[in-house]
Amino acid sequence: MFGGQNAPHGLDSSWLPYTPNRYFRDRPKLLVGAQGAYYTLADGRRLFDCLSGLWCSPLGHAQPKIIEALTDQARTLDYATTFQFATPIALSLAERIAGMAPEGLDRVFFTNSGSEAIDTALKIAYGYHRVRGQGGRTRFIGRERGYHGVGFGGMSIGGIVANRKMFGPIMLPGVDHLSHTHNPAMSAFSRGQPSWGGHLADELERLVALHDASTIAAVVVEPMAGSTGVLPPPEGYLQRLREICTRHGILLIFDEVISGFGRLGYNFAAQRFGVTPDLMTFAKGITNGVVPMGGVLASTSIFDTFMSIDAPHYATEFLHGYTYSGTTLAAAVGHAALDLLSDGLIDRARSLEPVLEGLVHGLRDEAGVIDVRNMGLAAAIDLDPVPGKPGLRALTVFERGLDEGLLLRFTSDTIALGPPFISTPDELQAMIEGLRRAIRYAFKDGAGAPHSPSRT
Repeated sequence: MFGGQNAPHGLDSSWLPYTPNRYFRDRPKLLVGAQGAYYTLADGRRLFDCLSGLWCSPLGHAQPKIIEALTDQARTLDYATTFQFATPIALSLAERIAGMAPEGLDRVFFTNSGSEAIDTALKIAYGYHRVRGQGGRTRFIGRERGYHGVGFGGMSIGGIVANRKMFGPIMLPGVDHLSHTHNPAMSAFSRGQPSWGGHLADELERLVALHDASTIAAVVVEPMAGSTGVLPPPEGYLQRLREICTRHGILLIFDEVISGFGRLGYNFAAQRFGVTPDLMTFAKGITNGVVPMGGVLASTSIFDTFMSIDAPHYATEFLHGYTYSGTTLAAAVGHAALDLLSDGLIDRARSLEPVLEGLVHGLRDEAGVIDVRNMGLAAAIDLDPVPGKPGLRALTVFERGLDEGLLLRFTSDTIALGPPFISTPDELQAMIEGLRRAIRYAFKDGAGAPHSPSRT
């Protein structure tokens, strides 16, 4: 048996996502409850939710309004196909989302996740050019260290090496990548947008010259990269990308799966930076993680182009969709989540930004901390890795964090923070002080790895 005699019931039948399953076998961690900004482990310990689930639960857990909306909708219309049909609750949610988005992004195509949203956006981008008679625009430009989900399209334009290594030979052909913007030598310990790096957007001109603009469908970036370790864009960088894309007829796609719905103190990051893309993906916060939902916001001009295809009016203009696109339960929860966000929680996230900034940068003098950066209600701490064992240092901090009452998230040797909007300043301070103790533990003599299984 893979799980062994002491394994949790069901582990022998499970294959866990983005988890070292062999390691988990020896150190199982079972979450059994959640309330507000805290999870509960099977042994009764409460853990502060340092990353709002996986960036997806900014409103905290077990919100009464969300529970009520979900329950009421299940009694009324639990599921309805959206092929050849629509539901009032999904239509009204699309209207609300469009009303929150930057001006001009006023058509919503629903999906079930960020991965599906980005693959949908890629299809929309190519289809748009093809309908306009520019079917030669088949190339997409992503960015190093970008994360766009786990579909083949998202992995292809993504730039996280570990995610690409196994599947590289079967990814989309013709994809190229901009350089990432993170340069610790020039911008370590930045608060907000780094002043260095805006010129890196000009690499797009080099790629245009290399491939020719007539072959490029879209450029895809996260306004603020999250999964790779919170990388705010350099000053002027996104504005420059917008200018270059517009000049060459290339669509600009923002992946706002993490940054959308308040994480940067605005409805969307595009509004904070004053840059409007042609397509924008969203997910996570739209339903507070309670029911899967994602989507793509498109400009009117893109939608109208599809509606102008040379085909009978009864022909489907865009042959794409999912069984659960705009499902009623997700739409009901989406409305409840937007009600809560509009009731001051986005403003609260903005007000907590300087609190988190001041606290997290207080870690810069800790031994082993090699960079700290932040933007909105998000931050990251880079740790000096164990020589020859990348990721082990952060894993040690993660394990120790459980004993400090923290549910941390790490990628390689970076600790990422994105606490719930409902957090208090005192909770943020307790989070940072607990993290400080965990970091000190990870760098004390002989502490290179977890030595004993964690409790469940």
